[in-house]
Amino acid sequence: MDPARLDKGDTWPKVLKHNFEKYGDTHRAMRHKHFGIWQPYTWKDYYLQTKFLALGLLSLGFEHGDKLLIVGDNTPEWYYAELAAQADHGVSVGAFSELTPAETKSIAENSDARFAIVQDQEQVDKLLQIKHDLPSLKKVIYWSYKGLAHYDDPVLIGYRDVLELGRKYDAEHPGLFERNVETGKGDDVCAIVYTSGTTGDSPKPAVHTYRTLRAGAEYHLRLDPWQDNDNVVPFLPPVWINEQWLGIGCHLLSACTLNFAEGPETQQRDARETGPSIVFHGARLWESQASLVTARILGANGLNRYTFRLLMPIGYTAADLKFQGKNRSLLQKLLYAFADVALFRSIRRSLGLQNARICYSTAAILSPDAFRFYHALNLPLKSLFGSTEGGTLAGARNEDIRLDTIGPAHEGTEVRISDEGEILCRSPGTFAGYYKEPDKTSEMLKDGWFHSGDCGRIRDDGHLVFVDRKKDLVPLAGGETLVPQLIESRLRFSPYIKDAWVFAGPGRAYASAVVIIDYDSVARWAGQRRMAFTTFTELAQMQEVYDLVKQDIDRVNRTLPVGSRMRKYVNLHKEFDPDEGELTRTRKLRRAILEEHYHEVIDAIYRNGNDVRIEARVGHRDGRMETVTTTLRIQSVEGAGG
Repeated sequence: MDPARLDKGDTWPKVLKHNFEKYGDTHRAMRHKHFGIWQPYTWKDYYLQTKFLALGLLSLGFEHGDKLLIVGDNTPEWYYAELAAQADHGVSVGAFSELTPAETKSIAENSDARFAIVQDQEQVDKLLQIKHDLPSLKKVIYWSYKGLAHYDDPVLIGYRDVLELGRKYDAEHPGLFERNVETGKGDDVCAIVYTSGTTGDSPKPAVHTYRTLRAGAEYHLRLDPWQDNDNVVPFLPPVWINEQWLGIGCHLLSACTLNFAEGPETQQRDARETGPSIVFHGARLWESQASLVTARILGANGLNRYTFRLLMPIGYTAADLKFQGKNRSLLQKLLYAFADVALFRSIRRSLGLQNARICYSTAAILSPDAFRFYHALNLPLKSLFGSTEGGTLAGARNEDIRLDTIGPAHEGTEVRISDEGEILCRSPGTFAGYYKEPDKTSEMLKDGWFHSGDCGRIRDDGHLVFVDRKKDLVPLAGGETLVPQLIESRLRFSPYIKDAWVFAGPGRAYASAVVIIDYDSVARWAGQRRMAFTTFTELAQMQEVYDLVKQDIDRVNRTLPVGSRMRKYVNLHKEFDPDEGELTRTRKLRRAILEEHYHEVIDAIYRNGNDVRIEARVGHRDGRMETVTTTLRIQSVEGAGG
C-alpha cells in the first residue's frame, strides 16, 4: 500500500478528518440501502454526522473515558457512534443486537457504560427492561424512530435530537470538536471488544488502543492493498474484532466505500447488486454459501446437474495445481476458460462475487473442501488467523496460497509454538489487557507473549498451520488425537448438513457426531421423493434422511485416520441456538454448554443404545410451537472402525 496512507493520523477520528478534508463531497464513504434505494453518504456526510453526534453527546454529559454501548445491525449510524465516542476521548463498546436482555446487561455492567446508542424499538425495550440494574446508565439514544413515538421515559432521546443538540453546542463552543480530535493519541484506549465466549464462560472484555487496532488494519493493507475505488459489503457490525480491523480501520485508511444492506435478511441479495471488490466473511458464511449453491444446482434440472458435475473437476484441478505452486498446461487453461464461461462465472455472480479481487475467511477454520470450491471458481480466497486479544497474526499472499496453511506471520509479528503445541504471539496488535481483570490478563499475556489457546505448527517454509483449540483436542485410545473443528467443517460442506458437533473424550472409546440437517435442502430433497413430513424433527428422524447424512459421514471418514473416524451419529431434532448459549453470536460451537444440554444423547450413544427419548420444543410449518417427547435414532457407521 501507499505509505502516505499511514500518515493520515494516529487515531480514527484524525483519519476521518483527513478524508473529509481530502474528499469532501467528491467521494462516497458509504451507501445504505433504504426502502429499496441506495442512499450515498460522502466523507463530508460521515464527518458532519460524527461531529454533531460527538458534540451532542458532550452536551448530554459524556465525559473523557466514558463508555458508549452500541447495539444494532450494520448501518452507518453504528460507525458514526463509534467515531463520535472516540472523538470525545471516550471508548466504544459493541454488542450484538441478538443478545438477550441478560447478555446485554452483562456487557453494559461489565464495561461501565454510561451511555448507549441503539438501533430500534426492540433494543430500546431491552435497555428499558434492564435499566434499573444499570444505575450508571445515563442516556439511551435510538436511531430508528419506528414504534417509539409514544415512549416517554426520560432516559430516552432520539438520534436526530442529539444531532440538533450537537449543532447548538458547536455554535456555543466553536472549534471544540476539532481540538478534541487533534489532542487524541495513538496510545489512547478507544474500544473494548468482547471475545466470542466459545469456552462457555462469559465473553471477555479486550481493551484496544488505536495503535493496536491500527496495527491489525495495516497488516491487511500491506498484504492486499485496498484502493479508494474499492467497494466493501460488511456483513457484521464492528462488535467483533475483524470488523474493527477491516470495516473501520482498513475502510478509513483506504477511503474505500462501505455498502450497508437494507437488513440482515437481504445481505446476500444486496451484495449481488453492489458486486463488492473486497469480501470478508466468517468461515461459517463461506461454508453455508458453498453448500447452498451446491444444493440448488443438484436440485435443479438434469442439464444443470450434468454441467456442474462435468466442469467442477476442471476447476478443482486448477485449484490443486495452484496450491502446489505448479503451472497449468495449455490444454488445462483452455478447458478452464470454457468452464469459466459455461459455469463458474454464473456461480460467482449468484454469490455477488463477480468483482471480488480480495476475499478473506475469518473467525474459524474453513473447511478444506469449501476452500477448494472457491478456488475452483477462481476466487482468491485466503484464511486469516488472529484473535480478539492477540491481533491478526498470519495470512498468505496471492502467489503463495496453500490448502492446508494460513500463511506466514505478518511482518513485525512474532509467532512461536510452545512445548505443548500452543500458538504464542507477540505483535504491535496485541491487546492492552482485559478490562478490570488483571489476573486474567496476566494468565494470557506473559512477557508480551499472548497465549492463544490454539494449537498449531510452523512449517519449514514459515507457513502457520492451525490445528484446533487446545482445549478441544481429544486424545484417543490408539494414541491418535481427535481434531473436532476440521471434521465438523468438512461435514458442513455438505448441502444437507447445516452444523455438526463431533466429540469423544474420557470413557468414550470412539468419535461420534451430532448432526443438524439443513432443513431447506433436505426438505427439497425429500419433496422430490414424495416423502411426507410436517416438522423439522420428523424430517430429521426419517431413515432415508439418516442414510442421506451417512453418505457425508462416510465421505469425511475416508479422509481420517481409522481411530478418528465417527462410528455413531444422531440427527438432532432442532438447530443449535445462540439464545440458549449453544453457539456464539458468530456461530462458533460452545462445546461445554452442548455437553450439558445434550448429555442424555451422549450417554445413550456410549451406552450402545439404539435411540434416546428427549423432550423437544417442535415448530410446525404453520408457525405453531409445541413441546413433545420425541425419540432420536442413534445410527452406527459400518466399517468406520477399519
